[in-house]
Amino acid sequence: MTALPPVPATEGLGEGKLAALAGMPDPTGASFAERFEQDLTERFASRHAVAVSSGTTALHAALSAVGIGPGDEVLVPALTVVMTAAPLAQLGATPVFVDSNPDTLDLDYDDAAAKMTARTKAIVPVHLWGRMGDPVGLRSFAAQHGLAVVEDAAQAAGSSRGGVPAGAVGEAGCFSMKDGKILWSGEGGYVLTDGSALAAHVRAFRGHWLTPPPGGRPQERLAVNGRLAEPLAALAQANLRRFPDLLERRRTQTGYLLQALAGVRGLTPLTPAKDEAWNHYAPLLHISLPEPRAFAEHLARQGVPSSTGTFRLVPCDTRPMFSADNRTPCRGAAQILDRTLALVLTERDNETVLDRYATVLTQEAAAWRP
Repeated sequence: MTALPPVPATEGLGEGKLAALAGMPDPTGASFAERFEQDLTERFASRHAVAVSSGTTALHAALSAVGIGPGDEVLVPALTVVMTAAPLAQLGATPVFVDSNPDTLDLDYDDAAAKMTARTKAIVPVHLWGRMGDPVGLRSFAAQHGLAVVEDAAQAAGSSRGGVPAGAVGEAGCFSMKDGKILWSGEGGYVLTDGSALAAHVRAFRGHWLTPPPGGRPQERLAVNGRLAEPLAALAQANLRRFPDLLERRRTQTGYLLQALAGVRGLTPLTPAKDEAWNHYAPLLHISLPEPRAFAEHLARQGVPSSTGTFRLVPCDTRPMFSADNRTPCRGAAQILDRTLALVLTERDNETVLDRYATVLTQEAAAWRP
């Protein structure tokens, strides 16, 4: 079995934070955030990067920038978390939940087309667990229907498909740096875009419109406080320097665990598409055991964390705040979540942790009789 690479060196993580703290208080301070944004453009080959306070703020600002507002409808996969849809409610728009294909995890475009109306203005693909749908199909669908594409790439830093990086499929890519992401800063996020006007809008939106886009007037519209704090920007910048090593470690961790689980009763690894360079954000296994969601919840009680077992992830169209407006259940999304074990990893998980997960999974799968 392949040995894990060492945890990427952490010695430099505190230096930038201390330097940022030394410059506080400074109500106008943004030097670390600006340097982090420049580094992002170089790392991910994007013309513009805008650092914000969270992945949710990234979506909120980017959706505002493509013109989403009251009365608009936006197509959103039911295979996602509440945080993808929440910014739409804040903008006065309506999320219209679309089903997913259980065989590919990609959007069900027939379902998406059936749910289009004259009010549909955009589509938000979600790269859950770092997995990407087909960018060619997405771009074709969006172009055919005149839709803006704003990617929820919160978990997909480092993934690509058909040579297209996550975050570069449409007008904007929105990323999270919540603790646990491969590129993390505790809290934070960023927007990647090649559009100068879109980037200017996002910058204005994250700071109460105090610095408007070219030709605008300060505070001529309401916006949010969504700036990335300087100490977090310094931490994000330090982790961005470690990103290749962090990415390689996550890929090796996932491969190590999936190899250890080969042949385990009722658990089959999900295989990425041939043209998909997956970041291996989470080890993914199809559960063919009876009552698979109950099995994931049982594993969580045994100390093996997962999306459904630990965080009780369900299709977003079934959440109480949305279910009244979405009367056609997204059954493919429900099937995916009920039968997918998406294990939760962090960079600290070494061979001892992963071996324990593998032992528990092997024993509990063999004994599972709900």
